[in-house]
Amino acid sequence: MEEAMLIAFDSTQQALRAEMLLEYADIEIDLFPTPKEITAGCALSIQFPPDALNEVQDIIRREQVEIRGIFALNDNQIYVNIED
Repeated sequence: MEEAMLIAFDSTQQALRAEMLLEYADIEIDLFPTPKEITAGCALSIQFPPDALNEVQDIIRREQVEIRGIFALNDNQIYVNIED
């Protein structure tokens, strides 16, 4: 998944719950190891395409999934938090 964004979590339970919800919504996702530059309580993150950002945000809010944040790569290829 090129140019993917990712969601980081504080718990594996929330990561697996988000995976189920996003898959149910037919959003293309991949489970991904949380990059070491992102401080999170869970080793799993979910990658998704940038064009799905609004739908992902809606699902996360509506279903009250607890996340560490949503991250995107900046021009220096460093993940920056765009929402927490």
